[in-house]
Formats: sequence, C-alpha cells, structure tokens
Amino acid sequence: MFNAGRYIHNLNVALEGVFQNRFRSLLTALGIIFGVAAVIAMLAIGSGARHEILEQMKLVGVNNIIVRPLQIGENEDLLQGRFSPGLTLEDAAGIEEVIPAVRRISPETTLNLYAMNKGIRQPVRLSGVTPDFFNVFNLGLWQGKMFTEEQLNNGAPVAIIGSNVRSVFFGNEDPVGQQIKCGNVWLTVVGVAEARAITDDSVEDLGISDFNNVIYVPVRTLLLRYEDRSFVSATEIQRARAMAQRGRQNDQEEKISNYNQLDRIVIQVEDSGQLTATAQLVERILKRRHNDVKDFEVIIPELLLQQEQRTKDIFNIVLGAIAGISLLVGGIGIMNIMLASVVERTREIGVRLAVGANKRDIVLQFLSESTLISITGGIAGIFLGLFISRAIMQVAGILTIVTFESVLISFGVAAMVGIFFGYMPARKAAQKDPVESLRYE
Repeated sequence: MFNAGRYIHNLNVALEGVFQNRFRSLLTALGIIFGVAAVIAMLAIGSGARHEILEQMKLVGVNNIIVRPLQIGENEDLLQGRFSPGLTLEDAAGIEEVIPAVRRISPETTLNLYAMNKGIRQPVRLSGVTPDFFNVFNLGLWQGKMFTEEQLNNGAPVAIIGSNVRSVFFGNEDPVGQQIKCGNVWLTVVGVAEARAITDDSVEDLGISDFNNVIYVPVRTLLLRYEDRSFVSATEIQRARAMAQRGRQNDQEEKISNYNQLDRIVIQVEDSGQLTATAQLVERILKRRHNDVKDFEVIIPELLLQQEQRTKDIFNIVLGAIAGISLLVGGIGIMNIMLASVVERTREIGVRLAVGANKRDIVLQFLSESTLISITGGIAGIFLGLFISRAIMQVAGILTIVTFESVLISFGVAAMVGIFFGYMPARKAAQKDPVESLRYE
C-alpha cells in the first residue's frame, strides 16, 4: 500500500545525506554537469548547421541546376585551340526546347560598374536576367512591376533595383518611375526587389548572390546597350590561349579569354528525382552545341547541400557520441561514490533497519541520493550548456540553436543515469544484515 509519508521521510534522509557530504556530492555531479552541457552544445551546433543548410536551400531555390562557363586556362580543350561559341542565349533556348522536364530556365550575365543618381556615385552589380530569374530564386517584388514582354524583346532601358540600391540612391523616395544612370545608360526604375538576407559569401558557388545590391535589367538590354562578350574575334581568342599556355595574363587578355555571352544558366526542373538525369542531358546537349568542347561545368546545388548536410550530420553524431560518453563516465562516478558511501554508512543502515525501516526504504534512500545528484547536475549542466552554446556563437561565429528537445533529452538522460547507476549501490545497501551492520565499526 502506498504511504506518502514514508516516501517523503526517505527523501528527507537522502537530502540529509547529500548535504552532509556537499563537496563530495558536487565532485560526483561534475561528470553529469559537463556531460549534459556537452550534449546540449553539440546538439545546438548540429541544429545551427541544419538551419543554415535549410536557409541555403531556400536561397538556392528548389530543384535547380546551374551551368557555369569555364575560362581559357581552366580547360585543356580550350588551350588546344578547339573552337566553342561559349555559353549563349541560344544554349538556354535549346535546353528549354529539347528537355521536357525543364520548368523554368534563367539565363544571366553580369557586369560590375558604377551607378549614379543625384550626385551619389557607387559601385553596383548590373545583372541581365529574365522574369524566370525571380521565380527560380523565390525573389518577389516589394514595389512596382515585372519586365513586360515588349521590354524584354526590345532591350528597353528599364531596371528592377535591389533594396540596398534603393536605400543608397533614393532614400525614402519612391524610386518607381525615376531614372538612375548605370554606366553610360540612363535606366528607368520599374520595380524594387524584396530584401533578402545573405550572410555567407561562400554560397556564391551555389548560385546565390547578394540580391540586395544588384540592379536587374532585361538580359537583352545588357547585351545590346552594354557589352556582349561573344563579339570577340578569332585572333583575339587565339592570343588569349597563347597567353594562358605561357601562364601569363594581363587584364586585357583576361577580358578576351571570357568570350561567353552568359555568366550562367539556371535550370529549374519539375521534380528533384529528375535532377541527375536532366544534368546529364544538359551536358550532352551543350557539348554537341559547343563542338564537343566541355567549356562549362554543370552544378546541382541541392545535391551539394544534401551531401554537406550528410557530412555535418555524421560529424554531429560523432560529437554527440563523445559528449554522451562523458555522461556515461559521470554515471560510473555516481555508482563508484555511492558504493563507497554504502560501505561508510553501514552502521547507519543497520540502525535504520533495526528501528523499523524495510529493504525498500533503504533502496529508496540511496536511489534518491544518486537521482538527486544527477538531477541537480543535469540542471546545472543545462545552464552551462546554454552558456557554452552562446559563447561558441559569439567567439567562433558558428550558428548554434538550443532546442527544447535537446534540453529535455539531455536532462532525461542525466536523470536515467542517476537511477540506473544508483540502483546497484542501493540494492547492495538493502541486502545488508542489520545485526552485522550494527556491529560494523
């Protein structure tokens, strides 16, 4: 029959035992404290890494394939003088026409130049795109409208500006309908792209750029009114190849070596299961169009990110296992100290048995002591884990996210460690003979 008073009395006896040996109890709890803190910190690093991958997935877009041109010097075929027209708008049109799995295709070419408005002159990135660019990268408009078909086809001097460009050149004014001079061309602002946070420069390799500092124009506008790199003579290309073979290249030769009309083509497919097959088909189509010269590379950002996620997951599992070992060591420490405590307190056990306590009371007493030590250590470990996670983010710049689940798991494991490793000493204490215990000195 359940007797609440009896259980409370056993708990009070356990508390007295813990407080009478405060320093020893603290040393016993250290293993649990550091174990819980390590588990929370490692899980926080894992959660932060997972969050970064998911954010990069959102920025990259869904089911995208990126085609990037190679420059002279990056490919042996180009150095050997084999001709290729480079990456062009016709390539993008051919891919869209031939491959039924393509949902959207976004050709893009960029220039770095200066923009000016009302006496303000700043370097900007000019990007020639189509409306599919905004759909592929989930980039909406904050103000204004998208390019019209007429503007796209005629190379009209119109622009959609990023949020930072709007702040720098127009302040609090409405930029839609106003003009901004970009290079030597006056562009009419027809829209403002929504702000998008970008924190990692390395994501450029995955096709992500700082959308906020870009002026977007129709791709034909950039090619007609600024620069079309495909208009390079064969003599100039041969000279660039010769310079690349000798390992020397000045600024003019570097400009000549990039004869690609486009800087990249982003292809969005209908389903992620079609990514690999579509990428292989794109490569075959482009090689045929480029006279069997592989002067491009095909990148699948989603697969790269998934591989990065798997690598980080494995790393986090290893770190979590190492952190979990410290909890195990802490549990062994609890069992060791409790076994020693049973020997030291043999006479106390005998007295309690002699005055009416039963074996269950003795088990509960010592089990309560070990559980109290582990729970107290778990609580202290939670606060230490929060502090370590914060310190890692501040000092190392690594994103850490402490979740309620990680706190609950680590605390629960700490409590279970106290019960599991405390049971054997408690059971040993309960099995002592009361008469022999009373005679123990």
